[in-house]
Amino acid sequence: MPLMLTSAIIIMMINTTLVILLNITSKKTIMDREKSSPFECGFDPKSSARLPFSMHFFLIAIIFLIFDVEITLLFPIIISMKLNNLTNYLIVFTAFIIILLIGLFHEWKQGALTWTN
Repeated sequence: MPLMLTSAIIIMMINTTLVILLNITSKKTIMDREKSSPFECGFDPKSSARLPFSMHFFLIAIIFLIFDVEITLLFPIIISMKLNNLTNYLIVFTAFIIILLIGLFHEWKQGALTWTN
C-alpha cells in the first residue's frame, strides 16, 4: 500500500511539473495585429470573417449527438441479453426506451424539432 501511495504521489508531481512547464513555454508573448487578423490571400478582408450562427441548427446537432450516444449505449444491452434472463433484459431495455421517448417528446413539445419558426 505505501508503494502504491508513493508511486501515485510521484506520478502527480511529474504531471504537475509537465503541465506547468508546458504552460510556461507555450504562451504566445507577441501579439501582432496582422497575425491576429483574418487572412484573405494577403489582403485585408472585404467583409466580416464571422458568419451568423444558427442556434436552431446547433440545438438539432446537440439533440442528434445525445441520441447517437444513447444508441451506442443500447449495444451492450443487446449483447448482455445472452447473459441475463429475459425479464431483467426487458425491464432494463423498456426503461431505457421510455426515458428516450420522454426526452424526445419533451424536445418536440418545446419546439426544438420544428425547423421553421
